[in-house]
Amino acid sequence: GPGPTCVLGIDLGTTSVKAALVTGTERGLAVAQSCSRDTQAHSDSLEAAPQGMEQNVQKIIRALNECLAALPQQQLQRVTHIGISGQMHGVVFWKSDKGCKWTESGTGPAFEPDKVSHLVTWQDGRCSPTFLSSLPLPQSHVSLATGFGCATIYWYLKNSPDFLKAYDACGTIQDYVVAMLCDLKKPLMSVQNAASWGYFNCRNKSWNTDILKKSGFPVHLLPEVGDPGSIAGRTTCAWHGIPKGAKVGTALGDFQCSVYSCLTERTDAVLNISTSAQLTISMPPDFQPPEAPDPSSAVTYFPYFNGDYLAVAASLNGGNVLATFVGMVAQWTQELGLQVQESAIYPRIIQAAVAQKPSKLSIHPTIFGERHLPEQLASVTNIGGSELSLGHVTRALCRGIVENLCSMLPVQHLVEVGVRRILGSGSALARNEALRQEVERIFPFPVVYGKDVDAAVGAAMVM
Repeated sequence: GPGPTCVLGIDLGTTSVKAALVTGTERGLAVAQSCSRDTQAHSDSLEAAPQGMEQNVQKIIRALNECLAALPQQQLQRVTHIGISGQMHGVVFWKSDKGCKWTESGTGPAFEPDKVSHLVTWQDGRCSPTFLSSLPLPQSHVSLATGFGCATIYWYLKNSPDFLKAYDACGTIQDYVVAMLCDLKKPLMSVQNAASWGYFNCRNKSWNTDILKKSGFPVHLLPEVGDPGSIAGRTTCAWHGIPKGAKVGTALGDFQCSVYSCLTERTDAVLNISTSAQLTISMPPDFQPPEAPDPSSAVTYFPYFNGDYLAVAASLNGGNVLATFVGMVAQWTQELGLQVQESAIYPRIIQAAVAQKPSKLSIHPTIFGERHLPEQLASVTNIGGSELSLGHVTRALCRGIVENLCSMLPVQHLVEVGVRRILGSGSALARNEALRQEVERIFPFPVVYGKDVDAAVGAAMVM
């Protein structure tokens, strides 16, 4: 026969795009092939510099096309379902009848963005605390924060209303891709992505349209909302060899898909440290989030699958803190008239940290603030003259990243809800032995690193 059918999983991340072909075997699901490409899509924000964080959608889709072109044609031809996840909170705008152009590529038809705005990402900082406090109070269990889709739309409404007039549709970057593949006249968004935008009530699965309309919000832009795991439509034509008519799932949150790819037991907690950092536990099956958010709470409840929720301490400070530290070290050496590549600094500082015992030096590493404490900055205390080596500072920084997460979702709470094991994942943990040592020192549970989270694989598994 032609071989087993495949499911294609796609994750549209902050820095890279990944595609994975998953197929069924006698032992369960297995990844047959995968491919990743850096997007290099960062783009200057004309309206909101320097706080704006935007990405070029053309570059994201180019990386996606390169990923698919690199996968085996004979397996793409056996794809029956496509699952797509991506960065939550962010927003991209497009013209519904001119969102893309289909062209012939070396591996069959592919689409390129046409009348599409930049993607304003989850890292966007244009909505100040003062601006957010001027907005109407949402009827939602999630506190509104800068980088959330609805907050960004409000910002355009107040600061650049003509910008919005050029578009009649919007969504996350993953919603955009689903809409293009299925030629949806109105975008469809999962409950997961809608909750991440603000002004969405998870209990009745609807936007706060009455509240939004009263303040002049362009509610016609908001996507329709469906359940995670539901089918959004079918591919309207062949795509890189994937047959026309393949089923496409409603786009999902990358966070939920990452957790889905590795979480098998309710007694597991997932610790992910990549660009940012998250500590996640499953809530009991009958859990419902509170009617209103507690703005001072560090824990957010994310809609998961089948009506379940995850409790998440989502820190804005993870591997990006280490990257900033490395950048600082590189800049200092440059100011001293020396040239050292950042890529050469990483292994050296990790090596130095591993060789160093923990000291009293304490670093609170919140240089990017936290959603529940947006104006909080970092601090260094207990500085002793004998503990200023690169090893001491790097180890204290690694410990601070883990301790910051534990201050948000305390170890004692994990014990009380019956957590028995930590599943450690993410690029920062994978590459940094000092960080892993601090995780094992701080958590009183066995830590397993074997099964890494993978949002692309999770998106395929959901299908």
